[in-house]
Amino acid sequence: MTRKNPNGNIRAAVIGVGYLGEFHAQKYAGMPGVDLVGVADIDRDRAEAVAGSLGTQPYSDYRELFGKVDAVSIVVPTSIHYKVSREFLDHDVDLLIEKPVTTTLEEADALIRTAESRGLLIQVGHLERYNSAVVALKDIITQPVFIESHRLSTFKPRATDVSVVLDLMIHDIDIILNFVQSDPRSIHAAGMQVVSENVDIANARLEFKSGCVANVTASRISMKDERKFRLFQQDAYISIDFSGHKATIVHRKPGETDAADLIPGMEIETRTFPKGDSLDDELKSFIYSVRNRMEPSVTGQMGRDALKTALDVMSQIHKTGSILKQT
Repeated sequence: MTRKNPNGNIRAAVIGVGYLGEFHAQKYAGMPGVDLVGVADIDRDRAEAVAGSLGTQPYSDYRELFGKVDAVSIVVPTSIHYKVSREFLDHDVDLLIEKPVTTTLEEADALIRTAESRGLLIQVGHLERYNSAVVALKDIITQPVFIESHRLSTFKPRATDVSVVLDLMIHDIDIILNFVQSDPRSIHAAGMQVVSENVDIANARLEFKSGCVANVTASRISMKDERKFRLFQQDAYISIDFSGHKATIVHRKPGETDAADLIPGMEIETRTFPKGDSLDDELKSFIYSVRNRMEPSVTGQMGRDALKTALDVMSQIHKTGSILKQT
């Protein structure tokens, strides 16, 4: 696809500039090789405020951007991801779609087919793929046999239009699918509504065809924020604190067992990672893919796979009648 911008820059825009969308706009505005040509939001005052702070154009109707952009971030409510994304694909625009990619698999499949037929790119905003700990450990984590994850968050009303499974747990589902490289064989799940009309706390046990088992917990009504992983594989135990940007790796050490070892025959290594800027890295990766016409690091199909597992978790919660509502 030939870019029409005479200066060679990628023309970008953000559709939906609420809490997260504003950060997308800020990153594009400061990114070399990118022109932030506009931001769109149904709230005209909000669009004008964000555009004014970044020196770009505000739009209350995203369709006014057709023909003016090469790539956009879709940061609107999940329920309209498909509608907005499909219209931009129909106008030959590459997309970064915030997770979850859509609300249904049928919508995700339709977007993927459309993008492929038009030679366009879809990247899904699974931000934790760019967490410094995940990036640093991706070559160490090989064949996990057990994974336990906890993603706990204090209450934030902006994300309650979907369940905690689609809001928070899907991050860990995506990371686990990327680590395990196997399809789930069975899922057992339970969930509870507490303060919203959707599930606010959920737990799922995922058993994979590879034999790996993952126990995944997510809550958006916690007293504190916590994002932790524990992972066992044949040669190591790995504990990751995403919030603290550190990991503990326990693995066999060469040579004879030392009586002073905390765990006989095992070496304990603690690593710390720079905090970094996951969103900046994600958007730079997206723009690189757009410029070089390369497959994104988190493709539409990967977003679809994470969505399928998340929807299967919700289906199990409802099917088994394990959903609870506090009275």
